[in-house]
Amino acid sequence: MATSSIGLGAAGLTDTALSLDTVRAAVDAGVVLLDTADFYDAGLNEQLIARALRPRDRDRVQLSVKFGALRDPGGRFVGLEGRPAHVRNFLAYSLQRLGTDHVDIYRPARLDPAVPIEDTVGAIADLVQAGYVRHIGLSEVGPDTIRRAHAVHPISDVQIEYSLFSRGPERAILELCRELGVGVTAYGVLAHGLLTGVHRADAPAPGHLPQLQPGNVEHNLTLVERLRRVADGLGVTVAQLAIAWVLARGPHIVALVGASKPSRIPEVVGSAELTLTPETLAAIDEAVPDGSAAGERYAAPLMAMLDSERR
Repeated sequence: MATSSIGLGAAGLTDTALSLDTVRAAVDAGVVLLDTADFYDAGLNEQLIARALRPRDRDRVQLSVKFGALRDPGGRFVGLEGRPAHVRNFLAYSLQRLGTDHVDIYRPARLDPAVPIEDTVGAIADLVQAGYVRHIGLSEVGPDTIRRAHAVHPISDVQIEYSLFSRGPERAILELCRELGVGVTAYGVLAHGLLTGVHRADAPAPGHLPQLQPGNVEHNLTLVERLRRVADGLGVTVAQLAIAWVLARGPHIVALVGASKPSRIPEVVGSAELTLTPETLAAIDEAVPDGSAAGERYAAPLMAMLDSERR
């Protein structure tokens, strides 16, 4: 099954009727890729998706599931786990919560530095052979890890943050994925809300997101206003322009976008219909030059965990 150019990121969905309707609206609009994780809301996110999918929907979607991020009872992150026995255990519970006999893409959420990627991918490959997994993905890994993993089993896609405010994948990862025939699933395409065009400087900001913190957010919102002028000239929203820019970076890229209510789905899906001319792309780059955003992607402890950011 071919995937859609827009995927639905389910991390922000909660156990509400509105969230159920959002998933169904996305599927009805042609969104194929639904992305979740076994640690989103301690597994409740997977259960939400299971309830949202009507009997006819399972064969219309691709379920992408991340695993391996460990939390304590208070919800705090406490480590990563990529050992083969744990991979099999994680999947067993995900299949139960999702109410399905297979997932379409299974991936470690982050690289476990204590476990060779060959071992983790090898365990997922065994699950592919057994029919429980269709494809193997990766998340936030660098070129060396991608090559090593791909040598064990073909990798379907690499999930990585990529937006006008986070252009790190352009250093090497996008080109390597093109070379290997590996897809790229870009998340954070709206820069955690900054590129929606409606974020306010005084909005509450999580401490782990420096780009949203006072001292950075004001500068970043001036960039958004420059981007708005380009969007207004095309008769589209800032969010649509930001999503379309990511999709324009290559035919192997899927944009993973979160939506909290059904009314947002048409705007998000409509982004895939935009064709950006070379002149428009140049205007976007002039409005938001590479490296112009203030602040790192994440706070230092989280940045240190990203294999994709290692030089």
